[in-house]
Amino acid sequence: MGDALTRFTTASVEEPPADPIPTQSVGRATSCELSIVLPCLNESETLAVCIRKALGSLAGLGVDGEVVVADNGSTDGSQAIAVAEGARVVPVSRRGYGAALRGGIEAAHGTYVLMADADDSYALDDLGDFLARLRAGADLVMGNRFAGGIEPGAMPPLHRYLGNPVLSRMGRMFFRIPVGDFHCGIRAFRRDRIVALGMQTDGMEFASEMVVRASLSGLRIEEVPTVLRPDGRTRPPHLRTWRDGWRHLRFLLALSPRWLMLYPGLLLLALGGCGLVWLSFGTLTIGEVSFSVQTMLACATATVAGIQTIGLAVVARSYAADLKLLPAHSGLDRALERFTLERGVLIGGLSTLLGVAAFVVAVVLWGSRGFGQLDPASTMRLPIWGMVFVISGLQVFLVSFTLSLTRIESR
Repeated sequence: MGDALTRFTTASVEEPPADPIPTQSVGRATSCELSIVLPCLNESETLAVCIRKALGSLAGLGVDGEVVVADNGSTDGSQAIAVAEGARVVPVSRRGYGAALRGGIEAAHGTYVLMADADDSYALDDLGDFLARLRAGADLVMGNRFAGGIEPGAMPPLHRYLGNPVLSRMGRMFFRIPVGDFHCGIRAFRRDRIVALGMQTDGMEFASEMVVRASLSGLRIEEVPTVLRPDGRTRPPHLRTWRDGWRHLRFLLALSPRWLMLYPGLLLLALGGCGLVWLSFGTLTIGEVSFSVQTMLACATATVAGIQTIGLAVVARSYAADLKLLPAHSGLDRALERFTLERGVLIGGLSTLLGVAAFVVAVVLWGSRGFGQLDPASTMRLPIWGMVFVISGLQVFLVSFTLSLTRIESR
């Protein structure tokens, strides 16, 4: 009996691919409609019940499907449990939640894939709404735990009232994604559409990457209510609140140069530029507070920082589009076509010359006074303008050359 079980287990667990993340699935079963992928790292306490619920849901829906356990190096016997319960085990050697899911999705046979955690917190026994939305034409169907119900003790208060709402709101604001629960762990999608996105992240931020990349690629995203139950395990979850929250936030900002760089740069330029012009004509007093050359220097700093940030935002957006990380932006492309290297060099050169001229005039005025001691309040305004023109001109010059390098391949 033991030898038979050993042979059965060995035959049911797939050999690890040469590449830790498979790049192509060979021999895919064309009749399989839905693959349920469960990432697994030492989930022996809850894996069996998750597989039973998933298989029961497939049977109840009358769907030709499978359960794929993407094992990430379990040492508690999870693989044997999965095989005994009728799942297909796919070993994924590269560590991480996202890496395990990518390996499982690549190896899935189904036209559609539903992914969920293997901790018995998600409603794997109630998958009808997900499949119905996919059959109706949706590319990605997200679960919404806030709409479906969160049972007592299922989600820490910090996640429920701060982390998830804040990150979900940022996702909607940054990328205009109509999703109320950005990080729900149960979601379903057309396998071919998601694989074509070419996702890269290995950690928990994989959840954010999927939604963002799907939205940027114009995929149809819908949402259905789902219930979240308390984690069925006795050990702590793999999720780390602050570390993984930061990784999600970092990823959202990295794929949104507008919010990370462009908008802050425009704000700095507007505030700094207005203050710079305002204080060029002398000290201004409001009530008992006087604003003089010191404030003008701060405004000049904001102006230069704003111009540099805007330039970096344009370079980052153009480069990300060339790498297919972000979709092409027709307005930006038209602007960059007009803003040739030669025009950028000309504008940067003129700005630099204006700055140098401002310094020369300041030195001439100083010489007319015998190169003696000067009053900063009355003599520093012209050099401040010179500094702004020189640094801004150099920035435009360098951005122009950088943009020309990023666009060589496209030309």
